Amino acid sequence: MPTAKPYSASLSKSRVTMAATLFVLLVCLILAAITAWSAWNAHEVQLHELETATQNMARSLSQHADDAFKKADTALLGLTERIAIDGASPQALERLHKLMVMRVAELPELHALFIIDKEGRPVVNSRDIFDPERNNAGREYFIFHKTHPDLGPYIGVPVRIRAGHLWVIPVSRRLNDADGNFTGVVLATIRLDYFNDFYAEYDIGHDGSILLALNRGITLIRWPMLPDSVGKDVSSGPLFSNYASRNESGIAINKSPVDGVVRLLAYSHLQHYPVLASAALSKDEILTEWRRATVVQGLVIAFIVMALGYLGFRLVDQINLRIKAEEEARRTGEALLDLNRTLEKLAMQDGLTGLANRRQFDTVLQNELSRAVRSASSLALIMIDVDHFKKYNDIYGHLAGDECLRQVSKIIQSAEGRAGDLAARYGGEEFALLLPSTDVAGAFKVAEEIRKAICELEIRHDGNLKGIVTISAGVNVLALVTDADTATSLIRAADEALYLAKLSGRDQTQTA
Repeated sequence: MPTAKPYSASLSKSRVTMAATLFVLLVCLILAAITAWSAWNAHEVQLHELETATQNMARSLSQHADDAFKKADTALLGLTERIAIDGASPQALERLHKLMVMRVAELPELHALFIIDKEGRPVVNSRDIFDPERNNAGREYFIFHKTHPDLGPYIGVPVRIRAGHLWVIPVSRRLNDADGNFTGVVLATIRLDYFNDFYAEYDIGHDGSILLALNRGITLIRWPMLPDSVGKDVSSGPLFSNYASRNESGIAINKSPVDGVVRLLAYSHLQHYPVLASAALSKDEILTEWRRATVVQGLVIAFIVMALGYLGFRLVDQINLRIKAEEEARRTGEALLDLNRTLEKLAMQDGLTGLANRRQFDTVLQNELSRAVRSASSLALIMIDVDHFKKYNDIYGHLAGDECLRQVSKIIQSAEGRAGDLAARYGGEEFALLLPSTDVAGAFKVAEEIRKAICELEIRHDGNLKGIVTISAGVNVLALVTDADTATSLIRAADEALYLAKLSGRDQTQTA
């Protein structure tokens, strides 16, 4: 019997050790599983967001190209109708030349307009130089119209103009006489540089690309430009053979047969013309941030797992060091509290602009109203709205719209001159700036400084009257805050002043 107690204690210790070991291993496995799931979920979320952004980019590129070809084709229809009505007398051709010059001047897409007779000789064009000896009978678009009775528009293979080595895309229509016989071609040429300038505004990374190609697989434009990309036949590539020939639009992850780069590819056919636009982003590049975050998270979790293992086994052997273990637990609790505070702070921030979000604004506004009542001080509110922002998104796309909001928010945030000031994104393209202890003159001055600073950014906005991004602002000031004043009344009056600024022509500040 004397050995029973030590045996029992040893058995109990063994069970505690096994239980503690299993517990530590279970916690480590759960943490590893949660980390893996979290990383995979973040990967899927980010990839989905990027797929959506790439699809939007492809649609934007498709709409831009469709609009460019539509403008050129509309000019051709006008010329065709004018020829049918006025004929080809010297006086008619002189009027036609003036009309063509005016059309080219109006449309930045166009390089030139031409009318060519059935032998391929020039009849009249929009250029200052007229070469009657030049012959276009060998051009691909001319041969097509001569051999096809179709009177619809035809987009041909890109052509390099002899003078200046400029690449252009020919858009043409067949001309017939009253009996339906071929009498020539009316031709518009679109500068490739027009598209290149537009594509250069997109951030596609180092290995990304933008493609505009005919549905039959002939490359019109590839951005960034490659020496042999213009006019190249890519119909046998996976974009055309696997995807574009079967669907109007779509998205895929594909490995390039040329450089071996795996890309996220989105494509969209033009609505009115046999042309395809696509945007491709390197999968490695677009997931760089996710990989970096995953590595950091993995290292942190690995550290936590090792710490738990160490502490767990130390707990089994050194139960008498409970005080030290409790101190470690307290420190861990403080670390978690700091983490929760950080997460809470992030929850009060707008993800796009970095400004305070609506939730934080509402909280701070209520606190400032209470403080102003206690101190019998004033409270000013500036409501700011980006003028014609929906048009900006329609013209330049949502990616450019997001960048515009970020630039505007930086200007608004710079107006936080004191500790109590708060700049917030109120919703969409609307912002709010809360200025405690500020009178009407001071608030109006701040609003005007913001408005002028945004104008000085000179962000292009063709949908706005001034051609640049502008804002309208409404100012409301409670000179002496009382218990009767509410957040709703303060905001409503500032909104009414903002509405008045819009009605009065925008790009201005009005006070309530």
